[in-house]
Parts: sequence; structure tokens; C-alpha cells
Amino acid sequence: MTGVRDPGKLPDRTGVYIFRDENDRVLYVGKSVSIRKRVASYFREQENPRLRVMMRHLDSIEYILTENEKEALILESNLIKRYRPPYNVRLKDDKRYPFIKITDEEYPRVIITRTIGDDGARYYGPFTDTGAVRKTLRFIKSLFRIRSCRRMDGPCLNSQIDLCHAPCDGGISREDYLEIIERVDLFFQGRYLEVIEALEVEMRDASSRLEFERAAVIRDQIESIREVMERQYAAFTDSIDQDIVALETSGDNSVAVVLQIRDGKITGKDDFMLRGSADRREILESFLKQYYAIPRYIPSEILVQYPIGDEVIAEWLSELRGGEVKVHSPEGGSGRRLLNIAWKNASVILKQKGKVKDALIELKGELKLPSIPRRIEGLDISNIGGDHATGSVAVFMDGKPAPELYRRYRIRTRGPDDYAMMRELVMRRYSSDETEKPDLVLIDGGKGQLSAALDALKSCGVDVPVVGIAKREEDVYLPGLSEPVEVSDSALQLLRHLRDEAHRFAVEYHRRIRDRKSLESELDSIRGVGPRRKRALLEHFGSVEGIGNASVEELAAVRSMNRPVAERIYRHFRSDDNG
Repeated sequence: MTGVRDPGKLPDRTGVYIFRDENDRVLYVGKSVSIRKRVASYFREQENPRLRVMMRHLDSIEYILTENEKEALILESNLIKRYRPPYNVRLKDDKRYPFIKITDEEYPRVIITRTIGDDGARYYGPFTDTGAVRKTLRFIKSLFRIRSCRRMDGPCLNSQIDLCHAPCDGGISREDYLEIIERVDLFFQGRYLEVIEALEVEMRDASSRLEFERAAVIRDQIESIREVMERQYAAFTDSIDQDIVALETSGDNSVAVVLQIRDGKITGKDDFMLRGSADRREILESFLKQYYAIPRYIPSEILVQYPIGDEVIAEWLSELRGGEVKVHSPEGGSGRRLLNIAWKNASVILKQKGKVKDALIELKGELKLPSIPRRIEGLDISNIGGDHATGSVAVFMDGKPAPELYRRYRIRTRGPDDYAMMRELVMRRYSSDETEKPDLVLIDGGKGQLSAALDALKSCGVDVPVVGIAKREEDVYLPGLSEPVEVSDSALQLLRHLRDEAHRFAVEYHRRIRDRKSLESELDSIRGVGPRRKRALLEHFGSVEGIGNASVEELAAVRSMNRPVAERIYRHFRSDDNG
């Protein structure tokens, strides 16, 4: 790596250039077929105020020559990942996005992760909707019955209720298990038709061998996948795979939207916030390099909003895919229609993020906070009827729910003392030095709950701003003030949203615990119903009420059940003592 201060001394060759400040901090990384000409353009009068600031801090320029432009592109991408330069366009908070990972174990698992390692595993993502990812993972695990346990120490409850093939107990050969994993791989690529075709072949084979029960299970798998396909939007009559990429910008902020077309249908949409100001084409090119640098399925065609005029990206993508990738910007037809759909999505999302940012700025001013509250945590207690009290912490990052950071707590305080329960929740949440501290804590409750939370924070030695929101009047209270404070509508709406999320999360947990306790007491007295069957019934019907309302046929159809036990359960819920 060679450094210079005079741009005229830079080589007129292909490579990567690095801008550094006087403290040797990397400001910017770029690539060009002519390093000298590209860097010289930065020394001309800059219309972009952000780039003007960068040039004022520029102290030295380093460069690395490469054999060709594709090599320069790969090196540029790696250096941006390594240094995370402040003046490069980059995915905002990209570490928060989850990935699906198929592990490289003897019997692979499918898990959610936020880190990508060079470990032989297969990764899919990043996904911007964590809730949808978790829901999809649950669907995949139940559909294909793949293992979840970290260690294969023997049969677990999932194998007993037919939610796992039990490779730890010899329930399936490694060859057959890996065949299932290949179908999971196709599923995450959006290639549902190929999964269905493979399952149909297997179903016909099972039927020809008179294995009708197995054929019925495969039939149900096919129907489940068809239901997923029916919920997606038709895009073309042709069965093609494409990515549709468009963006909208405002100042230093941009939103990129990717529509995934698989087998002629829109199977997914992801949106990403980008930080950094540049020409729209440069932003689009920068996004493509970051988005596809992460291991993912790359389709044979990528439609982009603007002609980026960089054939090396298509060459690089083709190498990653192992086949030709066409990158182009259609002027009309269905391709342009899909690009317009992606652009409209990006525009709406950027406006929404702008409103949320305004609300956060207003909160900072109206609540006299030391900084914009990027991380806000909402705390709530669910104590319905005084039994099985639970506490919850909901987390908003940049005004948006971050469900992967939510936490639940089983409250140990006995008796109907809401203030003591809140003190316990705050103590357990913030007493650990390892817990990341928020910019603002929101307490679901008025002055009493707020005071209890403050006492607990002082006991923990934690100094963070706290605010309370009363349940009925929705007044906002600050510590030390007897009267509620006025906040703007947008700020209040954000606080309400967080309060409601924390409340929903706590109530869901409370009901789950209550239902489990009710299930034990309701079913323990029924002969033939043990832990395995209780778990299977709750998994199937979702609640005690659902079990009580089920018919004998519905009860008998549950895994591990038989008709005599189903009839006993049915009679139990309809006897005079239980009616």
C-alpha cells in the first residue's frame, strides 16, 4: 500500500484509493480504472456539502493497484467492511439484520444469526422483518421436521410429538436428512416449485410401496407450500427469477428496496436504510456491492432503477453465482412496472422514517434529553388476577420495533404490589453491567410506577432518562414534576406505540403461563394423558379453551393421541362438574 499527498502523483491505473485524515483514520474508500483522474475530481469544487467537509479533513491518500476492475471492486468491498469509512454510502445499522443459517454439521440445523462466519454454512438474508423470519423458521421446522437441539444427546420432546425426525436416535439416515436440507435450501431461495416436484415424486414412490400414511404426510407438506405460494403476488406468466432494485433519497439518507421474483412471483421484499450522500447511480452501485457481497441466492437477472454503466458488477455477480447474471435498467414493459413498484415502496418507507426521526427529535427537546433517543425501552407488568405476574421489556431502535431485543421476566414478587413488581423488573433488567443501556426508559404507568422505577435505577447505580405514561389519560410524566408534560402528537404516538408493544408482549407471556398451569390442572386427572400428550394438545389447539371445544375426531387426530383417550378428554370437558 503506497501513500501520497499530491493527487498528481497518483498512478493512472486501475486500483483502490483510500482517503485518511491527520489521525490516520480512514475517511473514504473508492475504486477506479484511473485512480489519478478519479481522485482529481474530488479536488474540484464540490456541490455536495458532505464531500466538502470530507475534503477539509483529508490529509493523505493511499492506493493499491490491481490487475483489473473486478479485482478492484472486490478489494474495495473488503476494505469498506473492514474500516466502515464515515463518508462511504453504507447500509445503516446493518449488524442488526438477521440471517437464516443452515449449519455445516453432520445433521445440519436451521437457525437465526446476526453474524456471518467462514464456517462452511449456508446463509440467507439479511432480512429486515425479524418477526417474519421467526415465523418462517417455525414453519420450516414443523414442515420438514429438522432438528433444533444444539447437542444430539438422545431423543427430546420434539421427537416424541413428531416435530423432529430424531437423527440422534437413528430415526432417519444422514443421506435422507441431507436430502431434506436440500429442500430447505430451495425453499429459502424461493424455488418452491422445485420443492413441490421433489415431494410429489417421493409421494408417488411411497404410494407405490403402499406406505399410505407417509404419502399422506408428504401430501400435507405439499399443500402447506402451495398455501405459501398462493399468498404471493403474480408478476409474470413466465417462471423467471429476478431481483428488482430501486431506491429513493433525501439528503444523506436513502432507502433501497429489493423485490425478489422467484418462479414468476413476488416472493419477498426487503428494504434497507443507507447513510451517505452521492449521485443516485453511485448510491445504487454501492448498495448492489454491499447487498450481494453477503452470501445469498443470486438470480440470473437483476433489474435496476438507473443504468449504472458498470459491466464489472455483472461480471463479479456472474462469478459469485457460477452462471451469467444480467444487470440492466429496462425503459418500459413489465420490468419498468416492477421497478416503479419498488420505487414507490422505497418512497413511502423513506417518508415514514423521516416522520419517526422528527418524532425522536421532538422527544429530545420536549423531554429535555441529552441526546436523540435512538434506543428506547418500554417496561410493563401483566398481573391479571394477581397470579402468574410477568414483566416485559420492548425495545425500539430509531423509532422502530426491534423484537429480537424484547425480553420477558417471570415476576417473583408475591402479592398484588404493582410498585414492588416494577422495582423488581427494573432491577433485573439493568443491574447487569452487560446490559446495553437505553437512551430513554418508558414506564407503563403514572407517578407511582415512575417513582418505583427511579428507586430501582438508583439502587442499580444506573443513570438513564425515565418517563412514565399513564394508562387511562395517556399523560406523560417526568421525574420530579407533579403535573404531566405536553408532548407533540407525533412524539406521543411513538410513546403509545412502544407502551402498547410492551403491554402486548407481557400479556401474551402471562396468558401462556396461565394456560400451561390450567392445562396441567385440567388434564392431570384424565387417565392416559401424560406430559407428552399434554404438550401435543397445547401445540395443536393453542389453548385449554381450544382443547375443550374440540370434537373427539379432532382430538384423536393429534399426534400421539388415540380415540379412547380422546373420548375421555371430550367427556371431561362436558361433564356436569366442568360445565
